[in-house]
Amino acid sequence: MPDADLSPGPLLSLSGAYWKSCALHAAVKLDLFTPLAEGPATAAQLAPALGCETRALGMLLTAMCGLGLLTREGDAFALSEQAAAFLVRSSPRYQGHIIRHHANLVESFGQLEQAVRTGKRVRGGQQWTEADRQDFLLGMFNMAMGIAPKLAPLLDAQLAAAGLPGMAGRTRLLDLGGGPGTYAIHFCLAHPGLSATVFDMPTTRPFAEATAERFGLSYSQGRLGFAPGDYTRDALPQGFDLAWLSHILHGEAPDMAAQIVRKAAQGLNPGGVLMVHEFLLSDSLDGPEFPALFSLNMLLGTDGGQSYSGAQLGDMLAAAGLTRITRLGFSGPNHTGIVAGVKE
Repeated sequence: MPDADLSPGPLLSLSGAYWKSCALHAAVKLDLFTPLAEGPATAAQLAPALGCETRALGMLLTAMCGLGLLTREGDAFALSEQAAAFLVRSSPRYQGHIIRHHANLVESFGQLEQAVRTGKRVRGGQQWTEADRQDFLLGMFNMAMGIAPKLAPLLDAQLAAAGLPGMAGRTRLLDLGGGPGTYAIHFCLAHPGLSATVFDMPTTRPFAEATAERFGLSYSQGRLGFAPGDYTRDALPQGFDLAWLSHILHGEAPDMAAQIVRKAAQGLNPGGVLMVHEFLLSDSLDGPEFPALFSLNMLLGTDGGQSYSGAQLGDMLAAAGLTRITRLGFSGPNHTGIVAGVKE
């Protein structure tokens, strides 16, 4: 007999969860939160500056209250602590870029059934504008900034605790697919004797150079280098003590991901350490939620990409000839983790 107390409520809440997402996406695209940094305001006061109809804007503001992002007193709306920190453009912790990137993915998620039936991507080509590309790059930078400054001074101890050679005394690091070089920059700041090379597509270089300048480093000073190329096709530079692969393997099918790991391992000096930073599925491949859903995002937008478990990544490192393979103690947002191994 079915459980009479079993309620469909949680299931229906899950089914309609996109209402919350779409409301937030609209609020961020309208830049609804930034004007409220100057103080509480009514819908009628905000509508002209935001280019919105007053009644409709009031409904969206009310929805943001319902989501805990705004508060209301009478007709005036004010920022919550979370909105002030993450949704105001002038905030150094602004997350609007990655939220707009998520909004760009909504249409493809509506075609998930087709992707599952065919096994083919439904997102690709030239549908994104330059502004969309900038949102993606800046979103990746913002996400990395939530991790890199804290991880960089701790990583040496994390490696030592796992029985692996640390970062002390190392002089050359490869940040493979590093984009703006956020991790490379913070690893160099934490270890003054370290220099780093960011390997990524040529179009990423201006963003990488601007990011380095922001942190008081420069590609002209020698501690940071940029090597242009496609890591799925091109040869990689050689002679590194450390290799850092952050959030690049999930965009590739297993065979290509293993090939990238092998190429990076070949570029290490003896005793070098390779570290893979990814959203990690459990080894039983039954979750957690975010990596499992992220795999679907890769299904929609790549030819074979997926989330991987720590064990699957460990197998790739072993196949590349690395030893002492282990998952470090680090645990980041959305179940990110680091799997590392040594080139003996």
